[in-house]
Amino acid sequence: MEFAELSTTSNEAIRVLCLDDETNVIRSLNRLFRQNGIHAELCSDPQQALALIRDSSFEVVISDMRMPEMDGATFLHEVKRICPDTQRILLTGYSDLASTIKAINESGIHAYIQKPWDNDILVHTVRECSEKYRLKSVNKRLNEEIVQKNAQLTELNENLEGLVQKRTAQIRKVLSQLEQANQKERKEHRATVELLYNFLNANPFIDGKKAKSIAKLCKIIAKKLELSSEVAETAMMSGYLAEVGLLAMDPEIYKSPPRKLSEAQKKIYYTHPSIAQLMLMPAQHLSDVSEAIYHQFEKFNGQGIPKGLKGKEIPLGSQILAVARDYYDNLYSANGSDKEKADLALDLIRTYRGNFYSPEVVDILEKAVSNNELGQEQVGSVDILTTEKLKPGMTLGLALHSNQGILLLPKGHIFTDKSIDKLKQLETQRPIPFRIMVKR
Repeated sequence: MEFAELSTTSNEAIRVLCLDDETNVIRSLNRLFRQNGIHAELCSDPQQALALIRDSSFEVVISDMRMPEMDGATFLHEVKRICPDTQRILLTGYSDLASTIKAINESGIHAYIQKPWDNDILVHTVRECSEKYRLKSVNKRLNEEIVQKNAQLTELNENLEGLVQKRTAQIRKVLSQLEQANQKERKEHRATVELLYNFLNANPFIDGKKAKSIAKLCKIIAKKLELSSEVAETAMMSGYLAEVGLLAMDPEIYKSPPRKLSEAQKKIYYTHPSIAQLMLMPAQHLSDVSEAIYHQFEKFNGQGIPKGLKGKEIPLGSQILAVARDYYDNLYSANGSDKEKADLALDLIRTYRGNFYSPEVVDILEKAVSNNELGQEQVGSVDILTTEKLKPGMTLGLALHSNQGILLLPKGHIFTDKSIDKLKQLETQRPIPFRIMVKR
């Protein structure tokens, strides 16, 4: 589902104001809208109508063109000044075509309908205008929430342990400001991904370990497809953030497996890729990651969501993510020994080869599982050091996490005086000292 469809859904009746100096027209409009569940305020005096607009909010305003005190174009121009988001419709006769064109150019009307009108067309136009108004309202509300959270950015300082205490619902608002605060690091994709992964990992209802496994499998598949290192890295990042859109939802939607949700809850749950796309929109350098996540529920046969893309139309990153994601979903929900669970997870993927999943990607998965390539990460020769023995210029051999599983430093980090001092500071809050694997 597109975000516009999700955001504008409302059971509230559409609020319309109608202005016409002819009593029979007002009665006809009142009857038509009442029959279609639309709430209409009716006026024959332009000044009275403007007073109502100043006091109340209307999604749509409809005005006749020819009126004695004030013509429709002038009236709607004033409506635009008072309430610019309100959608404006002009009722006009065929002989008023020139005036209508002028109104479109000067008064910014959104639609015009000729008298005598077709009831179905008029109702459809009002509903379409209402959707546009509600979408604008939702966007404005989101922007206001982002502005309100600007002051909270100072709280998201270098104290990574403190991030656990932050509400995950702040992610959507924080990201756009985070992008501005880190302009010097816009090309360092993993820095942003690792921060977002910390938010995921801090959520008690989202399995950070599974996200890490999915990310690793995405990278393995991409490499076996002989894709570039950059594309393989993008595939891995999409695995880490595949579920980041869930952070903007009520935990009731995602703390249970999707199969246990009601149909209404499932409908909401499967919008999380669309929400992720909006969350990541300020991070333009993650556009490929965002695209892979957005299309992750497309199916190879063209029967998936959100666009019904088919075969090679589906971004390759999304094809890889779908296979890696569902392999681990199957693995985590299976029973039996480790081998039995792995066999069952792979069999379920094979069952839908060429139907849900890309045959090429499924074949790569099968080889990776057969060759036992999904085991522990190899770090090479390392020394295990305390923080006191760290020196600037040393390279971290294995990612370092807090007691709560929060990623503190990524594998390959080059230590600096600042990062060493920070680790020492964090160590004072731990029951045991850090044991740090440093490459030889």
